[in-house]
Amino acid sequence: MSDDRPVIAVIGATGAQGGAVVRALTDRGAFRVRAITRNPSTYTGPADEVRAADLADPSSLEAAFAGAHGVFAMSNFTSEGLDEYTQGRHAVEAATSAGVRHFIWSTQPNVEQISSGQFEVPHFTDKARVDDVVRGAGFESFTFVIPPFYFENFVSFLAPQPLPDGSTGWALPIPSSARVVHAASIEDLGGVVAGAFDHPDTTGAGAYLSSAAELVSFEDFAITLRAQGHSISIVEVPSAIYATFYPGADEMAQMMGYWVSHTYLGPNADEQIAAARRVSTTPSTDFDTWAAGHMASTGS
Repeated sequence: MSDDRPVIAVIGATGAQGGAVVRALTDRGAFRVRAITRNPSTYTGPADEVRAADLADPSSLEAAFAGAHGVFAMSNFTSEGLDEYTQGRHAVEAATSAGVRHFIWSTQPNVEQISSGQFEVPHFTDKARVDDVVRGAGFESFTFVIPPFYFENFVSFLAPQPLPDGSTGWALPIPSSARVVHAASIEDLGGVVAGAFDHPDTTGAGAYLSSAAELVSFEDFAITLRAQGHSISIVEVPSAIYATFYPGADEMAQMMGYWVSHTYLGPNADEQIAAARRVSTTPSTDFDTWAAGHMASTGS
């Protein structure tokens, strides 16, 4: 029996964002899902099909998008040798050439524009610069999604670490009480993208949707974790000191400074979150619920 459902191609299907999108789309069942990855032989996810492509190779992208109704595209800030603006432009041009009808771009706030140049955060702004390329490409429908701070960061690069005073937690270049972090589980992004593909009538004219579930401070995160049995401390350090902690820490300090001045999402946050909630195929996950399921306490 043939499968005549429209095809959605998902870039980064083996990663956090793309993986969440694939799972949400396959759970929804309205589309045939095509995972796009550089190494298809290693793909083990639930997508209906898998194709090889690389954001550095536009011809591979065009071939991978052939016959697709929609594309979810994102860039990779850890990619060496190819900036995120160029990655995004390659995806847009390939999708245009392939005749894609609905293009969804994973973007971020334009920090330099919002802050009038006070802060420089290329891994936000380079994504935002692609927005104009998307708008000018002539897609029948196009949508922007803005992933917030991921709860999942707390089990990866922001996992609580030993601090100089012997406690465990986070050293941060901002006040722990600053309620400026728009946050959610990465899984929530999948539901928003799936809903956007379901509703091009309301999202396809350049709507901005953010999957943020909460506006919180790091102290709010710590309070939740302490209530669940974790011992968490927070130490504030000067930005100049924080910038020496690890490669790329200077940009992270700039990013958090921007958060304090403008919040993660910036001036249109409430509108972007409300627009996402109206179409999402899944409910938002709060940090309390997420942490209980993903950060089991050792009782220490």
